[in-house]
Amino acid sequence: MEIVWLLVSLAILYFGAEWLVSGASSFAARLGVSPLIIGLTIVSMGTSAPELVVSVKAAMSGQSALSIGNVLGSNLFNIGIILGISALIYPLAVKRQLLKFDVPVMVVTSLLFMVLFIDGKITFFEAFIFVFLFVAYMAYLFVTSIRDKSKGKATDEEETIKLYKHWIIDVSLIAIGLVGLVYGSNLLVDNAIIIAQKLGMSEALIGLTIVAAGTSMPELATSVVAAMKKRSDIAIGNVVGSNIFNLLLILGVAGLIYPIETPDINIVDSLFVVGVSALLWFFMKIGTRIRRWQGVIFLGVYLVYFFIKFGAV
Repeated sequence: MEIVWLLVSLAILYFGAEWLVSGASSFAARLGVSPLIIGLTIVSMGTSAPELVVSVKAAMSGQSALSIGNVLGSNLFNIGIILGISALIYPLAVKRQLLKFDVPVMVVTSLLFMVLFIDGKITFFEAFIFVFLFVAYMAYLFVTSIRDKSKGKATDEEETIKLYKHWIIDVSLIAIGLVGLVYGSNLLVDNAIIIAQKLGMSEALIGLTIVAAGTSMPELATSVVAAMKKRSDIAIGNVVGSNIFNLLLILGVAGLIYPIETPDINIVDSLFVVGVSALLWFFMKIGTRIRRWQGVIFLGVYLVYFFIKFGAV
């Protein structure tokens, strides 16, 4: 029966993503804000809601391995699988802001986590640093968006965005899409965990793989639909924004609620997160698009990590 609910959840995720991308794109065009900014903020935070719920609940229950594993696994899945598949569907255009600011922030954030978690725990003070940095990042995006709009800068769009008749339709589509993504991902995760536990998987491994993949389904659905619509700004912005959101806000909030400490997440996991983030930055620096062959490399890196983790069981 769990398999049936998994299939139902995937259908819900697809339609939720379709509505979210359409509503967010129209809303961005109406406000004169770049869809990239929308992807980095509204879309990425909305699609990361499942990770937030799972990690905070896990931290409150004392399941630190699941809390950390969910975040790290999601970040790996976001770049390795989601960007990999999205690039295979449609080569993703690299926007200047991503190359110059947002992706470097993601890489530095990943490095910061690796350094702070070297002792296997996130203290209250370290969690506060994460939350503070997230607020600063959001403030920068907001100020930059207002400044660019006032200067009348072009948003470098690849195609004309479909504009709905009224902003209420935009907001309604975004809201319904987010509800569908959160509900669909929760349905998927609940049933995936049942299957994983029946297979005898550990808490850390479930967090790094099954739960991470499950809570990343909104990002997958959203970015894949965006790629099909040739909306590179939302496809990439969603992933980069989600990764920053996961590390800074989700771990920050979870760490403020309950100290996070586990020996089950090691340096190998952190190195893969840093490595795949740096690889994305490198690919962006050497070309104007994330090509299909680069998407294949992302998929390969994730598969290597996946087999390493299951080989260690």
